[in-house]
Amino acid sequence: MTESLKIELGGKTINIETGLLAKQAASSVMVSCGETVVLVALTTSKSAEPRDFFPLTCDYREQTSAAGKIPGGFFKREGRPSEREILISRLMDRSVRPLFPEDFVDEVQLVSFVLSADQENDPDILSVIGASCSLALSGLPFNGVLGCVRIGRIDEKFVVNPSIAELENSSLNLVLSGTDSSIVMLEGWAKEISEDVFIDATMFAYNAIQPVIEAIKSWKKECCYTSAFISEPEMEKDIELFVRKKMESIWDYPEKKQRNQYYEKMLEEVKLKYDQEKHSEVNRIFNKCLEKIIRQLILTSGKRFDGRKAEEIRPISCMVGLLPRTHGSALFTRGQTQCLASVTLGTKHDQQIVDGLFEETSKRFMLHYNFPPFSVGETGAFRGPSRREIGHGSLAERSLQFVIPSEEEFPYTIRIVANILESNGSSSMATVCASSLALMDGGISLPKHVGGVALGMIKEGEKYMLLTDIAGEEDHIGDLDLKIAGTSSGITAFQMDVKTTEFSMHILKEAVLQSKRARDHIIEIMNNTLNAPRPEISKYAPRIMTIKIPADKIGLVIGGGGKTIRKIIEETGAEIDIDDDGMISIYSTELDKCIAALERIKSIVEEPEVGKIYEGVVTRIFPFGAMVKFLNEQEGLVHISELAPYRVNRVEDVVNIGENIKVKFVGFDEQGRANLSRKQALTSEELEKEKRKMPQNNRPPRRDFRRQS
Repeated sequence: MTESLKIELGGKTINIETGLLAKQAASSVMVSCGETVVLVALTTSKSAEPRDFFPLTCDYREQTSAAGKIPGGFFKREGRPSEREILISRLMDRSVRPLFPEDFVDEVQLVSFVLSADQENDPDILSVIGASCSLALSGLPFNGVLGCVRIGRIDEKFVVNPSIAELENSSLNLVLSGTDSSIVMLEGWAKEISEDVFIDATMFAYNAIQPVIEAIKSWKKECCYTSAFISEPEMEKDIELFVRKKMESIWDYPEKKQRNQYYEKMLEEVKLKYDQEKHSEVNRIFNKCLEKIIRQLILTSGKRFDGRKAEEIRPISCMVGLLPRTHGSALFTRGQTQCLASVTLGTKHDQQIVDGLFEETSKRFMLHYNFPPFSVGETGAFRGPSRREIGHGSLAERSLQFVIPSEEEFPYTIRIVANILESNGSSSMATVCASSLALMDGGISLPKHVGGVALGMIKEGEKYMLLTDIAGEEDHIGDLDLKIAGTSSGITAFQMDVKTTEFSMHILKEAVLQSKRARDHIIEIMNNTLNAPRPEISKYAPRIMTIKIPADKIGLVIGGGGKTIRKIIEETGAEIDIDDDGMISIYSTELDKCIAALERIKSIVEEPEVGKIYEGVVTRIFPFGAMVKFLNEQEGLVHISELAPYRVNRVEDVVNIGENIKVKFVGFDEQGRANLSRKQALTSEELEKEKRKMPQNNRPPRRDFRRQS
């Protein structure tokens, strides 16, 4: 039996239907808007034994057949998930995970397939709404129904559910997930919007999801879940008393490594009191008690374990120009978090081709984030980038993308590689700072620095504490991870994850303003290190020159069968690209090769100037004059009357094919042909010399006036 819902969102209708597809899944829905359709299916597997983690998997997949396309490449089928698919999978995960209770450990998988894509309505929001519907139908335990929406800002007005085309003219792209009582997740970018606009946009988005939540509530099924954990009150009480007593001396361990060793020692002492078969339960209870007591200690004391106050930022140091052969580099260290960023400049050939559901595009700015295991003092295998690395790199890239100069201003492909060498909280924001410094060190004309900082929160009842520049431990035990990046003028990117369903707009506003104060402090330190781009790019970077020519002259530069352009490339040693709009890019590691190629192209497309004298070569001879090639490939006619300062009987008496001569451009005739003059190009001395060479038989006959009279 099928059921359906209709939800109005931003003037568009979202249709949700269940009972038609994927009926062997625990629950499934088909969500559509316009001609974009996604199928979201949920499956679950009962836990055979207690786990200390929640095995939730969210997968989003795009099949190019949904847009009427066949994949490129040799195999002609979809392969590993693209960066976009990974980011939307994370969007689903970060929206859904906080809704489950802490003791829920059954395996859950949410899969979203894009079945149809109309190039107007993005499937990502539909996938999150579909995940919420699937959860409501599954009977699984979760805290509140979820809604999701995208907000744009066009002409200073907020737009609900903007189309893909509308987002191109938007100064904001904000995605919000939440319940009827709390914001759960924020994600997006902005073009240096103020904190007040950001807060207003968030409130606008939160109000927009309420009709979605109300509609989905009608599908919520009664939960019949029972926890896999068997409560042992006496064990919990004993372990909590032990941990509480031991934590009285935690202030003696301000370093992360010291505290971790102290926690391990505490756990080993606890395990000695219980039999081997109880150790897995001891681990779970110990971690639960430890987290609870850490939160209480920080809230009651108002002090953090590393000795900082709530708004205090760890010591920051910045260095630039560390790596001699890269095109720009910087090291940013904040406490025990350290990022080394390097910049590489490339040509148009180095741009990344992005192909998927939408039209194929190219990407000239890339930021790749790496998180090696040694950064947290652990061993681990090196494989492809993880979902976390993709997500953190994307956040840092979004933070910087709107301060990168346009291709017309700076015709280079830019790649940043950010390696995290130490990590103890907010490595993605350290990446933003290190990358901004590296870009300026590379001579890229950033108008100002971009900085970023992460805020956390610990909340018990009505009491809460906002923590600036959270360390890894505070992120783990806290209720909030709010990352905001931007310039001194405004916000450029943001990401927020909430672990509580009691996060109000009042707390968000306070956190955003606290973040602004921290960001301004960090940017000031960055400016003290390097406050403007280097005057020149690295000597090891390729040289690029550009010239825009009229589209109708592209054929002149290319020549028949590409003969002209190949000749220029061979003779100058430069690489040359020509776009359909007439933009020509010239590349070489040596500047003089670029200049030589540029001059050759200029001479081909240069418009002749009336009255200007040019060097030319005679190409053809007619009884009425000679055709002369000038400005390289252009031809003009020197009429027989313009060959010499006397009457010319035969053209060959003055010039011959292949002869180099000087000509003056006189203008174009009615048919657009160039008219030239040889005699007008002669100097006064040359004119006298020519007259003396005039043949006698060319002299006009003398008139006998006496005979006439």
